[in-house]
Amino acid sequence: MDQDDARRDAADGFIPHSSHWGVFSARMKDGRVEVRPHAADPDPNGIIENFPTALRHRARIAQPMVRRGWLENGPGPDKRRGRDDFVPVSWEKALDLLGGELKRVRDGAGPGAIFGGSYGWASAGRFHHAQSQIHRFLNVACGGYVKSVNSYSSGSSQVLIPHIIGDYEGLTKRNVSWEQIAEHSEIVLAFGGMALKNSMVAGGGVSRHVERGAMERAAARGCEFVLVGPLKADLPDEAKAEWVASIPASDTALMMGIVHTLVSEGLHDRAFLDRYTVGWPVFERYLMGKTDGQPKDAAWAAPLTGVPADEIVALARRLAGKRAVIVVSHSLQRAEHGEQPVWMGMVLAAALGQIGLPGGGYAYALGAIAYYGRRFNAVPLPTFSQGRNGVADYIPVARISDMLLKPGESYRYNGQTRTYPAIKLVYWAGGNPFHHHQDLNRLREAFSRIDTLVVHELAWTATARHADIVLPCTMTLEREDIGANSNDPLLVPMRPIVEPYGQARDDYDIFADLAERLGAREAFTEGRSTRQWLEHLYEPTRAALAAKGLPAPGFAAFWESDGYELPQQEDDGGKLRAFRQDPEGKPLPTPSGKLEIFSETIASFGEADCPGHPTWLGPVHVPDAAAPYVLVANQPRTRLHSQLDFGGHSDAAKHRGREVARMHPQDAARQGIADGDIVRLFNERGACLAAVRLTEDIRQGVIQLPTGAWYDPADPSEDKPLCVHGNPNVLTKDVGTSALAQGCTGQLTTVQVERFDGNLPPILAFEPPGAAMAAE
Repeated sequence: MDQDDARRDAADGFIPHSSHWGVFSARMKDGRVEVRPHAADPDPNGIIENFPTALRHRARIAQPMVRRGWLENGPGPDKRRGRDDFVPVSWEKALDLLGGELKRVRDGAGPGAIFGGSYGWASAGRFHHAQSQIHRFLNVACGGYVKSVNSYSSGSSQVLIPHIIGDYEGLTKRNVSWEQIAEHSEIVLAFGGMALKNSMVAGGGVSRHVERGAMERAAARGCEFVLVGPLKADLPDEAKAEWVASIPASDTALMMGIVHTLVSEGLHDRAFLDRYTVGWPVFERYLMGKTDGQPKDAAWAAPLTGVPADEIVALARRLAGKRAVIVVSHSLQRAEHGEQPVWMGMVLAAALGQIGLPGGGYAYALGAIAYYGRRFNAVPLPTFSQGRNGVADYIPVARISDMLLKPGESYRYNGQTRTYPAIKLVYWAGGNPFHHHQDLNRLREAFSRIDTLVVHELAWTATARHADIVLPCTMTLEREDIGANSNDPLLVPMRPIVEPYGQARDDYDIFADLAERLGAREAFTEGRSTRQWLEHLYEPTRAALAAKGLPAPGFAAFWESDGYELPQQEDDGGKLRAFRQDPEGKPLPTPSGKLEIFSETIASFGEADCPGHPTWLGPVHVPDAAAPYVLVANQPRTRLHSQLDFGGHSDAAKHRGREVARMHPQDAARQGIADGDIVRLFNERGACLAAVRLTEDIRQGVIQLPTGAWYDPADPSEDKPLCVHGNPNVLTKDVGTSALAQGCTGQLTTVQVERFDGNLPPILAFEPPGAAMAAE
């Protein structure tokens, strides 16, 4: 922000702050918060407009609450979770109850019976990062906890890529940049697209949204963008993209058809494959049909993908010899056999010989998050230590229901046979599993099996409604912090805008008082207040600036500023560029030191659902008479996941209070559905209501319903209630991508749809649950 903008904001009473969806300033005026995007942001994210109505919304939690059944009967498995009412209690009583329960589990079953869930984005601040706070608390006060690894967004690729490329962070964060796309790329083939709704957010905040502008500049220069996927909106209009409307989950077959054409016509880069990869001959035999009798040519791929064979052949010829970049989105690997398109995308890029060149090669997940495709900062950021976890056990993050439903049972993960731990207590702070997880009716059953569920939450999410102890925490606008991410140059003082809502408290203060009850206050706080922690965390950044001879203001000056620009590193292409330039001297961190088209390691695991090279396995669950449509449950446009779904920006995009599903007019006509109707989507796992918008920008046979609408059961006492609000995770499958990665498969499922002609049930997701009137 330049000085004129800073002076304008200060004069108007605007205070700097930050969120995952963008840096902004805010002020209170006439009892209402007003927000203003960061002045230097060329393409601000409208999600910040959720703040004004969310700040004091009736969905906020005003005081500590305890579920009646847990309060009266004590801890233990209970089917009434999510169906019970709540009793308000004082902070003193809530902390005493929770402290006693933590002691009981810690000293009885041990810290290995505690699951520190806390998966989600929470605050952009470096100190009030909920996961860091709770993990530090559990490590210091309880001796550790069972953790989760990987993410719902990229669970299968996070396991696969270290085997075949060697460096997940390097591939996604230091590889092909937006600057390179704008200046060098000749053709961008984007499987699953690069939707701006995804790249508008970044952990820790983003001061400049550059993706739209980079694609616009590239297109103006003559770069071709080709989008492969069922949704036309997955690339912006500025890209002027050609849309290949493929069948969902068919990307691996399409890539194989392209590579088969390249090989058959001698258009592949054999020299690159020989020098920089291992396993090409093994894969080539499979590709050409020598191992199974089926060539993976364009004619084979056409019926699987819905793309005519001549178009596949033409696309292969367009790619050959050009500065081409292959993009594979996160969405592709959030499905059955999700490892395969990620692996095959690398093989396609290698066959083109473009990996490691500026604006060429393999850009897995470019556009998925705003810190992909950007430069790294050249100084360290403030980081809050989580301490040491004394429990070695963990689960892949998407296997939480399996863990709670199958304690003691074995499962396969990354070549290991592991055992699910027996969990007594789940502690969640930051995140909402009723957004991220699949098959919510199964999740409800899983949560009924434990002794205690504890939640820190600012509003009555479905997770809070299923908890035993609910502790109200502050919203980011109500606390002070430092906003930053490693790929954005602006360090932001996040000064509070308003006092906390009701009795809400910062997570740090809650954990400090709870640690005292467990004899660990000093170890947790190290004697520091929040402000002292911020000063302490800021110091390494200041010292690194000073060491570089750059202006290094003290904390007081930083705190009163509107943010400081940090130096950034060169856009050097990372390890893949270095490997291309010197493959012997700068090998990749894989077993062979090269790109692994065939992986001896993965092959040795013997997993039928993830062999040693990319393989067309095909979806297990396919449309049939009972569920003839493919549902795409992708990320929402008007909120980050389920955050602030009750905010005005999110609410304005709904119709009659329901989340909006999109389908093709011809599909709708067959079902007797008109634009604006309310429909019931259903399958064997559950059902939900949604409004319908008709569009030709979606492939026939596909329905798109974004995630993030808060789960709202018509009758919580039922085991499979109708969600009246439009949460697609009542429909999605809770199965792993494969035995290799056990990633999330929530992107795609199959459903039936019908017009809903009954009386519309009310939406109660944002109404506080029934509570006893008198505080304990």
